[in-house]
Amino acid sequence: MKALAVDPRCAHARVLRSGGASPDRGALNNLITLYSKSGRRSDAIRIFQSIPNPNVVSWTCLISTFHDSTLSFHHFLSMLRRPGRLFPNHRTLSALLKTCASLPALSFGIQLHSMAHKLGLSSEPFTASALVSFYCKTSFLNNAQKVFDEMLDRDEVCFSSIIVGMAQNRRPVEAMSYFLEMKRSGVASTTHSISATLRAASEMALVEQCRTLHGHAVRTGLDSDVVVGSALIDGYGRCGLIREARAVFDELETSLIDVGWSTMMSAYAQQGDSKNAIELFAAMQSRGMKPDGYCFLAVLTAFCHAGLSQEAKKWFRAMQEDYNLEPWLEHYTCLITAMGKAGELGPAETVASTMPFKPDAAVWRALLSTSAHHGETDMAWKMRDRLLEINPNDDSAYDKGVGKEGGRSWIEVRGEVHAFSAEDRAHERREEIYDKLGELKGEIEKLGYVPVWNEMLHDVDESHKAEVLWQHSEKLALAFGLLSGVNPCGKPLRIVKNLRICRDCHEAFKYVSRVVEMEIVVRDVNRYHTFLSGSCTCGDSW
Repeated sequence: MKALAVDPRCAHARVLRSGGASPDRGALNNLITLYSKSGRRSDAIRIFQSIPNPNVVSWTCLISTFHDSTLSFHHFLSMLRRPGRLFPNHRTLSALLKTCASLPALSFGIQLHSMAHKLGLSSEPFTASALVSFYCKTSFLNNAQKVFDEMLDRDEVCFSSIIVGMAQNRRPVEAMSYFLEMKRSGVASTTHSISATLRAASEMALVEQCRTLHGHAVRTGLDSDVVVGSALIDGYGRCGLIREARAVFDELETSLIDVGWSTMMSAYAQQGDSKNAIELFAAMQSRGMKPDGYCFLAVLTAFCHAGLSQEAKKWFRAMQEDYNLEPWLEHYTCLITAMGKAGELGPAETVASTMPFKPDAAVWRALLSTSAHHGETDMAWKMRDRLLEINPNDDSAYDKGVGKEGGRSWIEVRGEVHAFSAEDRAHERREEIYDKLGELKGEIEKLGYVPVWNEMLHDVDESHKAEVLWQHSEKLALAFGLLSGVNPCGKPLRIVKNLRICRDCHEAFKYVSRVVEMEIVVRDVNRYHTFLSGSCTCGDSW
């Protein structure tokens, strides 16, 4: 049963009764914190002003009261300017660094780092953890790693800070590496370190890593925690293991908050499974829970992937009219994509042009893809131009000869991750990989495969086009996976792509699934593609 919050006025009355005219300073410091946590900031200031000789703890309590405001900086500077030369302690610096991260206030945070260094506090775990979080939240990851490396004593909070920071900045390899270092160091796991590492593993759809982390959570007794449970649902869902995700969800259903429910809906949505997403939505309502924007985003994403335009329109209207929720840009993008897939290209463009948001690259990319799919060349060129106005290097608009810029693919083989980039020749089995690609190319050509050229491609010599197409990262990962025998007991071969899978790779994978008689799953930046017996679950539109 949740404990009732203490009314700070009752606590204040007790302090006055017991302390008389001169209450204990420690008791007054606690009152500042109590008033702050209850949102009564003016009372917190009044208590602080009643302290005859505030110490660094008193000032820290006041500074923490304004954790989301530059007023915390104002009070800190007032502390430094007062007679008596008070200096901040590790808790003062931690509170200020949290404010710097949330505002953000990079310059002030760097100055605090300098002060911490001069005071000999920068390597102390409490301050160092706050510095790591600050630099991660402001995307100065090298600084965060340097601070972590210089820590004298790393506890679970320190490791959680760097693991969470790397995962939030989409640096999954580093996040998992720090988690392994934490375990080797004998430091205990926390809900934050496990959930962040799960997020990192799911970012790359590393099935075995997610299963290993699940087992670790069970052994440490953290699997029943709501945060870890939601991360497990997300991890399995993003790996395409829907049954495993649902098993975790069913086990924790009674304790999960709305985040866990929307996460499970999103797992269904990734597969275009609108039926189960809607059933879960209804079940959530039957339990008295109010759906939020994330729940509607999951349902609309499912309709988007399934190309169900009329259903998407209906739910989009219901979101506004029945639930009084204002759609986000992401909701509009799902609606536009669903309409585009259904061939409603003109109306979809109208929605994009009249919505209360400036269309971003994702909107124009969706219209480009769907117009190209329906053979509307003029509109495709128009959408291409709008896309390139936003991002001249967008890989969806054209393929640049050397492959999609920054394109990488990953495949997990017996718990080890192998990464490939376009025209990659760094792998130790490169000769076998390219030989396998040549063999596959010959086999699928016999079945009728013809390379899919990007009609907007102008800067690649004809004789070099086929060679370029067959050196894309996803094809290299596919060849390596087949060589490594990652299909035990009929399990799918799984590949992760950090960008959108190109049309030629998509076409080739359909044919390869026939040749090898195997299910091939590719998770690209847009969705899951499951290739089997010559077809893909996306219906050739993504």
